[in-house]
Amino acid sequence: MKQDHPTTILALVGKGGVGKTSLSALLVKLLSEQYPDKKILAIDADPAVGLATALGVDVSSTVDDIRKSFVQTVEAGNNNAAIELLGEAKYQMFDALVELGDNISFLAIGRPESAGCYCKVNAYLKEVISMIADHFDYVVIDGEAGIEQVNRRVMEKVTHLVLVSDASKKGLSVVQTIEQVARELVMFDKAGLIVNRMPDLSLSDMLDTGDLELLALIPDDREMVLSDMSGASVFELPEEAPVVKGAKEALQNLGI
Repeated sequence: MKQDHPTTILALVGKGGVGKTSLSALLVKLLSEQYPDKKILAIDADPAVGLATALGVDVSSTVDDIRKSFVQTVEAGNNNAAIELLGEAKYQMFDALVELGDNISFLAIGRPESAGCYCKVNAYLKEVISMIADHFDYVVIDGEAGIEQVNRRVMEKVTHLVLVSDASKKGLSVVQTIEQVARELVMFDKAGLIVNRMPDLSLSDMLDTGDLELLALIPDDREMVLSDMSGASVFELPEEAPVVKGAKEALQNLGI
């Protein structure tokens, strides 16, 4: 049943290796705990499927699997079967959802399109993803580096663009560029920056964040490093862990 109020959609983007996936998983966890009566959808739009590991999810089917089955049917010359398959895509997409706990669902987009993929297919599947998102109160998208892929493969409209960087000048420059590009490619209501893995919080005055609103400064977190090394899910992190506190602060500053 479609929600009778707008869905809140958070897309996390930034350059690779800044802890974006862990923060995406933490936002899913915190929203689930804060709003136990609301429905949360976690979308893994990064081909590495790291969000699944961070949430402790086993992925058996992705959106790309659905896309590939369509393309293979077309390439085999069976157009009637391909049309029928595309008509069933929305049901296959719902089947690809993995339930996690009482109020979290997970959807993996899979690997980027291969040369044999079709623009109309991609556009249709993106519409189906948006349709599925309408059934949830909150959607958290873990995007790969840049914003073009979120726009092309997932959805054109997000409510909150969450830019994630480390403290490096290069990382901060990348997120400022992404935000500028996003203004042309993706519709969003609010954007903000999380600076993760700060080596020393006292150096915050040295950060060049441009015009971006700072949502949270998160110091290097040993608990998060140990969690990543062991492959544990974010649900096992202690509440006092700096990264958990930082994620909570970011949600508050986003007004969520």
